[in-house]
Amino acid sequence: MILAIDIGNTNIVVGCIDDEKIYFIERLSTVRTKTELEYAIDLKTVLDIYHIKSTDIEGCIISSVVPQITNVAKLAAEKILKKEALVLGPGVRTGLNILLDNPGEMGADRVADAVAALTYYPVPLVIVDMGTATTVSVVDENKRYLGGMILPGVRVSLDALTSRASQLSGISIEEPKRLIGKNTVDCMKSGILYGNAAAVDGIIDRIEEELGQKVTAIATGGMSKKIIPHCRREIIQDEDLLLKGLLVIYEKNK
Repeated sequence: MILAIDIGNTNIVVGCIDDEKIYFIERLSTVRTKTELEYAIDLKTVLDIYHIKSTDIEGCIISSVVPQITNVAKLAAEKILKKEALVLGPGVRTGLNILLDNPGEMGADRVADAVAALTYYPVPLVIVDMGTATTVSVVDENKRYLGGMILPGVRVSLDALTSRASQLSGISIEEPKRLIGKNTVDCMKSGILYGNAAAVDGIIDRIEEELGQKVTAIATGGMSKKIIPHCRREIIQDEDLLLKGLLVIYEKNK
């Protein structure tokens, strides 16, 4: 098995995975001031909880969109595993044909998502990753990564709304009693849930119009399980997509 680590702006997703199964997935808070030792203790604690020894782990791969802590996390993983960790970035073989103006600026998480989607699902593809930001990636029928969209994440939108409107306080993101809210809290819940669900539906519709064909739609990311059940389109939820992609990339670079 390998240790896969995805460093996002809000959470660090940690998991152990091999070709047969995923042994665990956990989330740590992304803290930019933590030291190498502190992250090493976090990783060691997670492995201990699942009774996984460092000697059971073949290697480690890291994807990161937070450059300040990428190397700190890499050194922390190497301290625990006593093996070199692979960081997804320029020079790493992915097999992905990226048709962006500047392929180097593409987030590592989007690369891993696309690699996994190409491995497990039929093209053309639309991949919706709902984290701190909601990212949309498009892969055409020739398995080329065309590009996509980035929009404010669910929690970011809600935090912006509550911070700018003095009469609106923070709420939990859960299904309201009805679509048409009868009080401020339910109105906000309905707006966030159904607004984001409608946005995902509408974006996929427009992508299909531009491509001129139907797509396989896949959703992943921490907020997808809250939003995707309220979408009207058929969208596959795969919460393990990114870790699967990291495993595929690790295998390509062994």
